[in-house]
Amino acid sequence: MGAAGLCAQGGAKWATVWAASAQGPYPVGNASAQPNLHFAFPEPAGGARDQTFRLMVMPDLWGRQARLRFSNAFGTRPVTFDGVYAGLAMSGGAVVKGTNRPVRFAGKESVTVAPGGAVWSDAVSLPFVKDPAEMSGRRMAVSFHVAGESGPMTWHAKALTTSYVSRPGAGAHGAEEAETAFPFTTTSWYFVDALDMMAPAGTRVVVALGDSITDGTASTLNGDDRWPNALARRLHARYGNQVVVVNAGIGGNRVAGPAEYTAEHPFAGGQAVAQRLERDVLSLSGVSAVIWLEGINDFAGTANTPVETVTAAMREAVTRMRAKLPGVRVIGATVVSALGSTGAHGSVEEDRKRRELNRWIRESGVFDGVADFDAATLDTSTGGLRAEFVPDSTTGGPGDRLHPNRAGYLALAGAVDLEMVMGTARSARGK
Repeated sequence: MGAAGLCAQGGAKWATVWAASAQGPYPVGNASAQPNLHFAFPEPAGGARDQTFRLMVMPDLWGRQARLRFSNAFGTRPVTFDGVYAGLAMSGGAVVKGTNRPVRFAGKESVTVAPGGAVWSDAVSLPFVKDPAEMSGRRMAVSFHVAGESGPMTWHAKALTTSYVSRPGAGAHGAEEAETAFPFTTTSWYFVDALDMMAPAGTRVVVALGDSITDGTASTLNGDDRWPNALARRLHARYGNQVVVVNAGIGGNRVAGPAEYTAEHPFAGGQAVAQRLERDVLSLSGVSAVIWLEGINDFAGTANTPVETVTAAMREAVTRMRAKLPGVRVIGATVVSALGSTGAHGSVEEDRKRRELNRWIRESGVFDGVADFDAATLDTSTGGLRAEFVPDSTTGGPGDRLHPNRAGYLALAGAVDLEMVMGTARSARGK
């Protein structure tokens, strides 16, 4: 049965339940806790060669049918995928016995995706999902084989989730439940950038759009401690499975730059929001709200973008969202302090621009509501991040005074008015 037939059953619809914004060709990006990938991918320009990936992804809502989107957004040659399977992750790189299901594309076992292109799979039945509510927190193992050599691999660098890769030249192993064929680990996601589940028609999809703080920098590896994860748990506690949160953050991303981005001349933070908005927000299934936290990278270091340029780009993007997604609620999140940070961030001038942007977010009336992340994390005595929110660990060191720890991410999630997200609170634009 095709997707249309499935949608017609019981008033169901496709809802995006996991996403990983494509940010560029591997290895361009800002990965975290990444092992040495030289043995898995000896030549980055060549990409994957006759090998199988087993990506671990966590749907924010499970259903009995799923579909996957494969992206070659930043590739320079066609990529052929075959041996695609979706199953229930067990532990390590293994799949729970009897759950691994073949995935097809227009009824075929393989698909070739052109450079710059993307393709959705057919609907795949997941008979092991008896009660979607009981599947909360379980991971899906998405396995696929790259036939031949892929060339530059479209990826999401900062997955902060351990996935698995076979040796180059090892062939197709996606059908196998054991982890034997997957000796290498990675903390990034490759080629797959969205997962849909068939969900009740009233399901609301919330997209968290942003940069490294949304992407989860300095949060716990495999801990699902990013603020969108924590927000999802709050929403599920209140509304059950009526709502889904997906993450469209990219470490280093900017609102208004870079002006140009190509696979041949990439930027670690990915494309500017205007260039990635269609792929990462507008084309996702069932989007009803967007929470947007971004801007600090536009003001840092050599970027030094005028505040007016950032606000104009934000206003234009919000207009596009409302035009493409009628009824969408767009919530502006105030930008947290980086004062006293290391590297490109932390200057007094950057902080002045940040405060000016926050004033615009709060007062412009462009947004349907405001999530005041700045107020939730600011130490008013220093102007910087509150001390208890600064990471300090044996693995990450003393932190950079920009990216918060788990406690800080929980504070960000706690600053979001749930009724505002669900559309039951009074709109800020109506004031």
